[in-house]
Amino acid sequence: MLQAAGLLRRAPQKGALFAFWLLCLLHGSVWAGQCLPFRADEWVEVAHVFDGDTVRLKDGRKLRLIGINTPEILYDGRPSEPLAEEARQALKSLLVSDPRLALRYESEQKDRYGRLLAHVFLPDRRNLQDVLLQQGLAIAVVVAPNLANLACYLAAEKQAGARGIWRLPRFQGIETSELPLAATGFQVIWGKVVRVGESRKAYWLNFAGKVVARIDKRQLTNFDGRINITRLEGKTVKLRGWLYRHRDERQMRVDHPAAIELL
Repeated sequence: MLQAAGLLRRAPQKGALFAFWLLCLLHGSVWAGQCLPFRADEWVEVAHVFDGDTVRLKDGRKLRLIGINTPEILYDGRPSEPLAEEARQALKSLLVSDPRLALRYESEQKDRYGRLLAHVFLPDRRNLQDVLLQQGLAIAVVVAPNLANLACYLAAEKQAGARGIWRLPRFQGIETSELPLAATGFQVIWGKVVRVGESRKAYWLNFAGKVVARIDKRQLTNFDGRINITRLEGKTVKLRGWLYRHRDERQMRVDHPAAIELL
């Protein structure tokens, strides 16, 4: 959780940047297309709601909603993030009359924690991710290879306007040079690329504040015709993803251009 958010410099508003993404969505074959239609690869029943994007099913399995991230609920002694409880309550309210969900799987059906990954539909066939995004209680995230509904979720996020999490400075973006040292986990960050490095397996975007974005070369096919990684030096960009500590710096893996906005 980011502390003293009101003291942090904010990036340009997301509304002003959405035109760039709209052009990408319309002209990029990987992103373009309609929202995935209703399909029930499996019907399940929810027993417990952990937070806005994770539930426990009646059979004991855990389910993580593909393509979105919601603020974190209290865990490991850390306080809940702003609007985390609101996101959980919104999800619980959608399940009051009927706790059943229809799961539509993609190519990767489980994450590294063993949780199911799925696009989730309510019994009335509404996409659950879409509902939470439009309410401003979730942000669209990019985690390959499950990208089939990426354009749909980005568009739903736009529908939230300035509601919910978009009132919070941390979701507008924190400049890397002002990012608190304790800031890890999901973040929206921005800054100037001071250097583009290259190793045998990856490219590295270096920012002020000892923040680095890693782009694995095996993911470069996702960037073809969209963003030239080697020409980003000196450019100001905004990233969304998970920050983790590596030695004396924070790193963020970026495996798709939808996680990068050119400012």
